[in-house]
Amino acid sequence: MNGSSSSSGRWVGFRKEIKVLDCTIRDGGLMNSSRFSDEVVRAVYDACADAGIDCMEMGYKNSARIYSPEKFGPWRFCKEDDVRRIVGDNKRDIKISVMADAEKCDYKTDILPKSESAIDVIRIATYIHQIPLAIDMINDATQKGYETTVNLMAISTVRESELDEGLELLGQSPAQAIYLVDSFGSLYSEQIRYMMAKYMRIANEFGKEVGIHAHNNLQLAFSNTIEAIVAGANMVDGTLAGLGRGAGNCPLEMLVGFLHNPKYRMRPLLECIEKHIEPMRAKLGWGFDYPYMVTGFLNRHPKDAMEFNESDRRGRIVEFYDEMMK
Repeated sequence: MNGSSSSSGRWVGFRKEIKVLDCTIRDGGLMNSSRFSDEVVRAVYDACADAGIDCMEMGYKNSARIYSPEKFGPWRFCKEDDVRRIVGDNKRDIKISVMADAEKCDYKTDILPKSESAIDVIRIATYIHQIPLAIDMINDATQKGYETTVNLMAISTVRESELDEGLELLGQSPAQAIYLVDSFGSLYSEQIRYMMAKYMRIANEFGKEVGIHAHNNLQLAFSNTIEAIVAGANMVDGTLAGLGRGAGNCPLEMLVGFLHNPKYRMRPLLECIEKHIEPMRAKLGWGFDYPYMVTGFLNRHPKDAMEFNESDRRGRIVEFYDEMMK
């Protein structure tokens, strides 16, 4: 396993073993009920492949029993026919991943054997109390032939002793990587460094990689991703123009610029952003915003801010602040 980077200054981000995952469609789908057109999904797929991105997360493997297909678009379910409609018969040199949420996925039936699927990686998302189920999901996907990783969510709300126990259990699982996830965008750089030390100890003991998935409530997603890379994270997430739930994510284009790896190319990403992503911003309204800032400071889920911004009270910043501080 790789420890902290020995580089400094301009080249601190250059490490050939770092892998970049785009989760524009998956995370962005939380802003539009996963209703992206095929044109947009294919454009993101082609842009990421042209840019040398290692993996594209196409969406969720959520259960149709829980999420109505009438309300949610195809990228909430990522059925095989939908995925193949995007990647075509000549799949490009980029892996495809989907996210399977603990308690929201009929994983034993909806995740096919890898030999029957265009998907390469199953990313399990779990809260601390769901870890036993998550491990069963990891085992199931591994046995079916997939690469597997696990996102441990909302760690900013987890007691340290529980986090240590949870990481130990995940370390013993067959997942190839464990992601540090700042679900509420509330962590600061010193907390990232402290958490990364925990994750790296587990990674080194069990032969895992560590990943980082950062949200931008306090405008720290990019800098926190850099902190994690310096501390040894080799799996990093980003989205085009930061598109994602609420305040959004670490911008993929900024991440590519920081890494200084010639295998990654900026221009295809900017072309896709200009043509397909930025035109959505006025309607979807992701990115730094004062209500999201408040929930970030309070270490709270951004759902209250999202509901406020979707109401006719949007823009009454002080009113939201006063409500949250009661």
